[in-house]
Amino acid sequence: MEAVSSSAVLPLAKVSGSEHRNFNQKSSMSCPETRSFTSTHCQSSKHLKGSQLLNSIHKRNPVGQPFSSAGVYTYVESDTESPIRGVEEKVGVLLLNLGGPETLHDVQPFLFNLFADPDIIRLPRLFRFLQRPLAQLISVLRAPKSKEGYAAIGGGSPLRKITDEQAQAIKEALETKNMNVNVYVGMRYWYPFTEEAIEQIKKDKITRLVVLPLYPQFSISTTGSSIRVLENIFREDAYLSSLPVSIIQCWYQRQGYVNSMADLIEKELQSFSEPGEVMIFFSAHGVPVSYVEDAGDPYRDQMEECIYLIMQELKARGISNKHTLAYQSRVGPVQWLKPYTDEVLVELGQKGVKNLLAVPVSFVSEHIETLEEIDMEYKHLALESGIENWGRVPALGCTPSFITDLADAVIEALPAAMAMTTPPSSSKEVSLDPVTFKHQI
Repeated sequence: MEAVSSSAVLPLAKVSGSEHRNFNQKSSMSCPETRSFTSTHCQSSKHLKGSQLLNSIHKRNPVGQPFSSAGVYTYVESDTESPIRGVEEKVGVLLLNLGGPETLHDVQPFLFNLFADPDIIRLPRLFRFLQRPLAQLISVLRAPKSKEGYAAIGGGSPLRKITDEQAQAIKEALETKNMNVNVYVGMRYWYPFTEEAIEQIKKDKITRLVVLPLYPQFSISTTGSSIRVLENIFREDAYLSSLPVSIIQCWYQRQGYVNSMADLIEKELQSFSEPGEVMIFFSAHGVPVSYVEDAGDPYRDQMEECIYLIMQELKARGISNKHTLAYQSRVGPVQWLKPYTDEVLVELGQKGVKNLLAVPVSFVSEHIETLEEIDMEYKHLALESGIENWGRVPALGCTPSFITDLADAVIEALPAAMAMTTPPSSSKEVSLDPVTFKHQI
């Protein structure tokens, strides 16, 4: 998450100890479904490992339709007619990301947008009227510290530039596969906002849309929040409510992504004098424990399965380094997912680890949490704690194999597109919580 880092928001709540979870016994946690649109569903891995998981086929969805090897549900066609039925098809791809301040002047309003999101600060229903006043207070208090972090990486976030480059790369990759598409970028908390992208999609008269969040794993606070924005927009618009849409909710289990991550790790290991002695240190963005335990967020389980798959791929290549996973960027006084990155780095130094390769596993673009929090804060802490040789795997960015796999994911998801909601004139208000809906079917 672009600004939820130790350098960007609330003071860290230091909690002692760490909880190391076992990655050798995996339980399945699939992407949640949402009632009113077709989603690319993450495959179950309860009894599958490594490539066996990724190549599993012939699953079936809850309404009895075939579950393809791409993990896409194929639903019965919606009764709602497309708003442009009979017109030449125009395919759109909407990339969703968090956004980030492009200048230091943008930092405070960006932070306000972030904390005004009820999926970021989850207040009890009785106190939700305080959401915006609280967001204003936090953003004003944290802006000076956040500006220091952004100043350290050049005065603003590079996230928009990188996401635009990824959008162009995906468009070009699809063109090589004989698919001409318009690719749009929609940011959750800064320009270009998701709402702006949707307006352009309407102007371009897109007839079929694939939504691709640039978060490998699903979380309420990232993909879930962006999906909720889309649902609200589409519900109130007669044109959009009939537009066939397919949403790829998570893709950490795709072989192309796993291979791309393994490629980067394998390459960076070679920069050490003794590659086999290097500790592979996966650092993921954290979320509050309450998201997982109370709200049913699948993020932790998906993250652990993601690490398992990457390590299985590395082992298949003869790389058997030790590894660990920790969570960074915790904020405020509440308990976040453990173990914490800063505490684990200190522990590893105390245990005599001398060579460490940091892997920002939940980030596919460089931003403040990789460039400032990992490259500056955590590197300094690691070296101070006794680790002598530090390396860091770059974010995937526009890595060709990664972009090709995202393009393949779009192609695989497209046939499953269906109307996201019924038109506002004939629909009743329903609960569209991406996490809880699976209990409503």
